[in-house]
Amino acid sequence: MEQLELAPNSETIQKKKRALIFIHSPFCGTCHMARKMLDTIEAMWKQDLFFELNAAIHPAFMQEYQIKSVPCLLILADGKIKEKIYAFHSVTYMQRAVSKYVNS
Repeated sequence: MEQLELAPNSETIQKKKRALIFIHSPFCGTCHMARKMLDTIEAMWKQDLFFELNAAIHPAFMQEYQIKSVPCLLILADGKIKEKIYAFHSVTYMQRAVSKYVNS
């Protein structure tokens, strides 16, 4: 998973046509479990769509995009946020939740 580098004016997110952005905090145990699930999915798909963002370092991003909690998976398609996932139930659940955006 690649670290997402944000430009000061937040245009970075709009430049991504398709992306899965994992928003986390390094001190969040649930985030570590969610990360393992996403690592498994990323290994299956072998596509460069997965990015990560440390919420503690980017509070302005959190506020601008109304991220309510971590972990959060932002799903971007056509440069727009299509879905925010906060509940990481299982690898199977997450794979189904994002497959319609990845495989399109």
